[in-house]
Amino acid sequence: MSEINQQGLPVTIITGFLGSGKTTLLNQILQNDLDHKVAVLVNEFGDINIDAQLLVSYEDDMVELSNGCICCTINDGLVEAVKRILARKEKVDRLIIETTGVADPLPIILTFVGSDFRYFTHLDAVINLN
Repeated sequence: MSEINQQGLPVTIITGFLGSGKTTLLNQILQNDLDHKVAVLVNEFGDINIDAQLLVSYEDDMVELSNGCICCTINDGLVEAVKRILARKEKVDRLIIETTGVADPLPIILTFVGSDFRYFTHLDAVINLN
């Protein structure tokens, strides 16, 4: 059993003010050459400008990326979006959540450490760009 399976799906939250570089960091992560499949959740799809060469197809609020990653939009449905990621037949290696520039990251953090998600996920980092 791998370390990821024992600890749960690693979750990273990227937060910070408007214009702080959250999307730039996210694009760098998505363009890496590692063989990791990443699920990305963003508050609104319009807020993230994923580089065009990564986009493959759109389905409802989910976007498939050329490196095997997926991107979902979330508005008020964080719990439902995470459940969808965890229930996917094609498993991912990591979940990254990019907040909007005006979001309070504490409720998102509490979703992973103060609910049943703590049994299936592992909050490994909160990156705050200012």
